Amino acid sequence: MPGHLFGRSTKGTLPVAVRGEGCYLIDAAGKRYLDGSGGAAVSCLGHSDADVRTALHDQLDRLAFAHTGFFTSDPAEALADRLIAHAPPGIERVYLVSGGSEAVEAALKLARQYFMEIGQPQRHRVIARRQSYHGNTLGALAAGGNAWRRAQFAPLLVETSHIAPCYEYRDRAPGETVEAYGLRVADELEAEIIRLGPETVMAFIAEPVVGATAGAVPAVPGYFRRIREICDRHGILLILDEVMCGMGRTGHLFACAEDGVAPDLITIAKGLGAGYQPIGALLTSGRIYDALAAGSGFFQHGHTYMGHPMAAAAANAVLEAIVGRGLLARVREQGAKLQAALEAELGQHPHVGDIRGRGLFRGVELVADRETKTPFDPALKLHARVKALAFEAGLICYPMGGTIDGQRGDHILLAPPFIIEDAQIDELVSKLSGAIRGALAA
Repeated sequence: MPGHLFGRSTKGTLPVAVRGEGCYLIDAAGKRYLDGSGGAAVSCLGHSDADVRTALHDQLDRLAFAHTGFFTSDPAEALADRLIAHAPPGIERVYLVSGGSEAVEAALKLARQYFMEIGQPQRHRVIARRQSYHGNTLGALAAGGNAWRRAQFAPLLVETSHIAPCYEYRDRAPGETVEAYGLRVADELEAEIIRLGPETVMAFIAEPVVGATAGAVPAVPGYFRRIREICDRHGILLILDEVMCGMGRTGHLFACAEDGVAPDLITIAKGLGAGYQPIGALLTSGRIYDALAAGSGFFQHGHTYMGHPMAAAAANAVLEAIVGRGLLARVREQGAKLQAALEAELGQHPHVGDIRGRGLFRGVELVADRETKTPFDPALKLHARVKALAFEAGLICYPMGGTIDGQRGDHILLAPPFIIEDAQIDELVSKLSGAIRGALAA
């Protein structure tokens, strides 16, 4: 008899996950699955971290919930302090929410309120990039450039401008240096600002390393420094969405550190709670907070479960583990091993065009022809075949289609737990290679 749960799909039956053990999930039949994508780049500490579980038990014994309209809590205050201690220069405040979409929604609303508070109400436009993803709530979906996710909801979305992504594999011209390419695509921001009218633009939002939509695509050196200069020149806020790539995933607690920039607002989630609790956060500059403090005195926004003590307790334990156990260095080390293993196994494969990423955030782009970079026919749904065959073999990975323009292109995103061992890297790459081989033969 079917149950009543409304899941992600009305088709098929999913196995029931009953237990987690390190980098593995185990279903009701006892089958083990290596979590090669951390779910959706969430489970950075694996599925059975003793310290996080202890922190949750301890917090539950003290306080489960207190509404933030009436109280703050020790875990929430400690988490904010811990995040700011590691945040980019100028970032001084933390607004806790329950996930990534909420964090982006809060960022967009805070950007708008900031300009209202400082007497620039004409600023309301947002510029983002094609082939980006910023969440599924209507404001976040409007900001994102994922054509497939946006399509049926387009009539409900606020108009947003989308410029080119920084996608070196596809878009750098022959003979163009990496640096020149980065500056060229960054300058599209200035052109769009001028087209819209600088006095109407409030923010530019981007992922430092593009996640689900394009498959771990990092910006080239110099790109974000030019973006920062353009935003400053026109008085526009820079929002960096680190929901997927942040919290150590690339080898830095904040991914933008590798790009040498400090944004005005940062959104984080996923790895912040590592799957042990639903939590996200918007981090904002002191300048924005001070404008509200000197004006209306409050942010006209809020959610029931923001600053939840249990979620904050989990996030504190996760951050303590990432920093205290030296996991940032481990991410860089194991990430280099994963890249090397992927290149050794797939680097010369006739249908693997690019292997890219940072840290333990890697993408493999599949192509029909390596020389021309021609993608496979979307009707083949190659990414779905790879996902199904990998899962059958006991590997969880995150393939997607529409890599190039929302229609064409296939990639596989990998984001394993930071605790992944060398032997598990070998298992991941072997099972992924088998799934690709099987999908192409089908």
